[in-house]
Amino acid sequence: MAFSSGSLGCWEQISDEWFPQMKRQQAVQAFEDNTMYGAGQGFAPPEGTVSVGNPYLNVGGMELMAQEVLPNPVPASLESLESGQALFRRYCTNCHGAEGHANGPVAGPPFGTGPFGVVIPIGGRFSLANAFSDGHIYTTITMGRGRMPSHKRIPVNGRWDLINYVRTLDDRRDRQ
Repeated sequence: MAFSSGSLGCWEQISDEWFPQMKRQQAVQAFEDNTMYGAGQGFAPPEGTVSVGNPYLNVGGMELMAQEVLPNPVPASLESLESGQALFRRYCTNCHGAEGHANGPVAGPPFGTGPFGVVIPIGGRFSLANAFSDGHIYTTITMGRGRMPSHKRIPVNGRWDLINYVRTLDDRRDRQ
């Protein structure tokens, strides 16, 4: 009994060297200068962070015709096409298939055998991507349409790279 009552008072030690407590550590409050880590390098925003005053277009707030005429600001360079191909493999092949024929593992009839029907082919002879402008495809990637989910997690230039790559999935590459 004497041991248990004596040990109850020992849980909170005063010595920071022997048993430091969180409530006694240095803390930095919001919007306060960080003096613990030098010149504030511990509070630098992560790479890819969008700054306050979002510079990207809010395509959801645009008129439909304004979405359709959005120009692709990324030229179809080799770097852009390689980036677009990598993004296509990561985000698009599950539904659209490796060649864009709408025969990915989850695409259903008429082109696939999976659970989600009516996936639009975006490559090959049945490609409907040729009927859509780059702005329309960009808006679809950004906001989603029908069963296609939004892919806002893809960086803005990555979405344009995807469009450049989709344009190479069939023989008609001249459409803007």
